[in-house]
Amino acid sequence: MQEPKSMSLGQRVLALGTAALMTVGSMSGAAVASEFDLLAEPAPTTSYYLDDASVLSISTKGDLNKKLKELEESTGYRVEVITVRKLEYETDAFAFSDKLLANWYPKAERDNKGVLMVVTAAKEGALTGGAAFMDAIGDELLDSIVGDQIPIYTEQEKYNLTVESSLERVIAKLEGKTVPVRADDTKRRTYRTKEETDKSKNITATVVASLLLIAVVVPMLQYYGYVAKD
Repeated sequence: MQEPKSMSLGQRVLALGTAALMTVGSMSGAAVASEFDLLAEPAPTTSYYLDDASVLSISTKGDLNKKLKELEESTGYRVEVITVRKLEYETDAFAFSDKLLANWYPKAERDNKGVLMVVTAAKEGALTGGAAFMDAIGDELLDSIVGDQIPIYTEQEKYNLTVESSLERVIAKLEGKTVPVRADDTKRRTYRTKEETDKSKNITATVVASLLLIAVVVPMLQYYGYVAKD
């Protein structure tokens, strides 16, 4: 029986490369499939959602299709709901949502299109779309949904409520109706916005400066008063 011939250097490199790719694939295959498969998907035509994170109930999916179809027929705005477990390559939910829209629709057709994305692992999301869609939504509603509503409900793992309540407000806004406020029976966000942090820093700096001034001036006044008496 002959012994197997030794592998050449090229064969060894190829074998090592294959093994490395298999290892990486086994470690991150789910994440790669999640993001790149979504980007490879054609524009949804039979439904208004892509539940990649598998968190939406059957009843929620049915409601989404019904309400979003009615919205598109009555206003011309089309909104897609996307759930993903996590983003690893394009970690910004807004940027990834924009990429999905760019893959799905030519630039000329994006004006009235929108995406509501929920990232379950990061407890965050995005609401973005074409120019007409974003103008109709407005900054105030956008900040409220993305800054308060999505983080609060996803923190409690109420993903169906996250989507349903957010869309209720989006649909009302696009239809020109009164936008319902977020229910106050849940905890509010525990983090500060950049503006709140900057304001807090300014107040803290003022207080510290005042205390330092008092610590220096008061002893000096006391000293001069003592000297004056002598």
